[in-house]
Amino acid sequence: MLHVKDLRLGFAAGQRTLLAVDGISFTIERGETFALLGESGCGKSATAQALMRLLPPAGRIVGGSVSLDGEDLLVLPEAAMRGWRGRRMAMIFQEPATSLNPVLTVGRQIGEVLERHRGLRGAAARERMLDLLRQVGIADPERRLDEYPFQLSGGMKQRVMIAIALAGEPELLIADEPTTALDVTVQAQILDLLARLQVDRGMGMLLITHDLGVVARMAQRIGVMYAGELVEVASREDFFTTPRHPYTQALFAALPEVSRRGTALATIPGQVPALAAMPAGCRFAERCPQVMPVCRERSPEWREVAPGHALRCHWQGAASVLEKAADLTVDRQIEEKTGLLTVDGLKVHFPIRQGILQRTVGHVFAVDGVSLAIAPGRTLALVGESGCGKTTVGKALLQLIRPSAGSVRLGGRELVGAGARELRAARRQAQMVFQDPFASLNPRLRVGEIIAEGITALGVGGDATATVAALLRQVGLPTDAGERFPHEFSGGQRQRIAIARALAVQPQLLVCDEPTSALDVSVQAQILNLLKTLQAELGVAYLFITHNFAVVEYLAHDIAVMYLGRIVEQGRAEEVLGRPRHPYTQALLSAVPVPRLDGAGQRIHLPGETPSPAKPPAGCHFHPRCPQATALCRERYPAPTAVSPTHTVNCHLAA
Repeated sequence: MLHVKDLRLGFAAGQRTLLAVDGISFTIERGETFALLGESGCGKSATAQALMRLLPPAGRIVGGSVSLDGEDLLVLPEAAMRGWRGRRMAMIFQEPATSLNPVLTVGRQIGEVLERHRGLRGAAARERMLDLLRQVGIADPERRLDEYPFQLSGGMKQRVMIAIALAGEPELLIADEPTTALDVTVQAQILDLLARLQVDRGMGMLLITHDLGVVARMAQRIGVMYAGELVEVASREDFFTTPRHPYTQALFAALPEVSRRGTALATIPGQVPALAAMPAGCRFAERCPQVMPVCRERSPEWREVAPGHALRCHWQGAASVLEKAADLTVDRQIEEKTGLLTVDGLKVHFPIRQGILQRTVGHVFAVDGVSLAIAPGRTLALVGESGCGKTTVGKALLQLIRPSAGSVRLGGRELVGAGARELRAARRQAQMVFQDPFASLNPRLRVGEIIAEGITALGVGGDATATVAALLRQVGLPTDAGERFPHEFSGGQRQRIAIARALAVQPQLLVCDEPTSALDVSVQAQILNLLKTLQAELGVAYLFITHNFAVVEYLAHDIAVMYLGRIVEQGRAEEVLGRPRHPYTQALLSAVPVPRLDGAGQRIHLPGETPSPAKPPAGCHFHPRCPQATALCRERYPAPTAVSPTHTVNCHLAA
């Protein structure tokens, strides 16, 4: 169905065109999923944009052809391409926040596709919109249709993008990191939906992702991209059993999992070469553990190692680097202590206002009675679906959002209701690393000024210049990085800067909100190694908010599972992961995609959708979706039950 041949594209830089994609070729059959893997900066998204003819103004297609059902898309006039986009081919963009129109409602944006490509208007269009929102797992779709993108969480915006892409019933779907911002249950729901649509419509899919678990579940064939070139193409079976290119093997070695707990993850040294400085030989040579002299002199040719399995590599060895994970132990025995952070009955209720006088007509129960504790030097992972209140908990702990009720004691000091001066002192002890480092770093300040800002504001003693230089070295950045601006760094480097800024005031607690969600596996491994090392050296504690269970397995000492504003299960990591007792925790773990062919167990399908926090169900909040619910569950919220001295669960069936 899709035939890409020798595609070459670049970006204008003065009088030059710097090639970002240099001669890649692949095909996608009807009903097939072809996955593109690789680090940030390898050219995956540029390839997807070129197929849709949506390159930015500086983008140039230099050569090659892209044929869909025999029609060469690169020679079509722009007016004709509008008929193909949305109807014949559609794209789910990586950044929903920048891809959705901020001044149009969700319904208007979905309706635009239905009107142009399906001829639907009025009540029929609205009914189809509601159906699409239900399919992608959005609760209360009638209300969401009339809302604007800024009123939605990151995961909800991503689901709206998917609904828009599916509205035209395309033959080819290009999905650029479609599930990055989604929690595991919604991710599983979306992947099931896409797989079902493929079967029903024979839809082909180009899947761009860095999640090898998603690849194992969805793709029939995989292409690995590095520095603008494809370096390995294989079937799903060959890719997961016998990866042959050193770069592919290094990606597998960087995966966090429970077996690597307590050791440093293997990382890939260096970075993807810049467009203006592409090496003459193999582009991976400077980072490759198997490099030979010929690699730096001549670019390797394609060679087939098995039917359907080809790679570009001079190295002929078959020994895998998968077992070469670093054996540097960075974990340490944490002395059992209590009392760094104690949270009791924390509530955050947002008023719902209507009318000219903005009267309060209800509340959104974002956080509704959360209790937890973190000891010094330990990591508590807070997990749960998007919209359950995890980020609100993190912000409320630091009083960035004022709680409605409850107690937050940090080092014995009560923060709820504290004045500005007391909070100022408390912020020496606790800092936050936000989910999006680009949005949380001031673009007008140099990196050195960003890191030094907290030192100056909170009156931390010492030479600020020397402290900034030491922090940059500590997070693995050169000291001259302090003279540059945030936009000059990659996503992983910006996250390191955000961590350095948080560490500048020597806190005892870091609240990390999805710090690795948007990073590819090699950069994620670097950040996780950094956090492990800092914890071992400085004894800092982490509240780690995430939906990535591989990261939880590797990093967390304790786990708290959250559903609709409340903690439903918490305990030590080995207890919650190994013996989950709440039906919701069991469903979450069953939905985690595993990067192995034999990794998928029996998945627990949850019926219905997550209820709106503005209208939580009576009794146990989970009972409308629970396969084991009883009459008691519908009447009364369960009290916490201790199943061990360190493991509690809020479930009537726990006994």
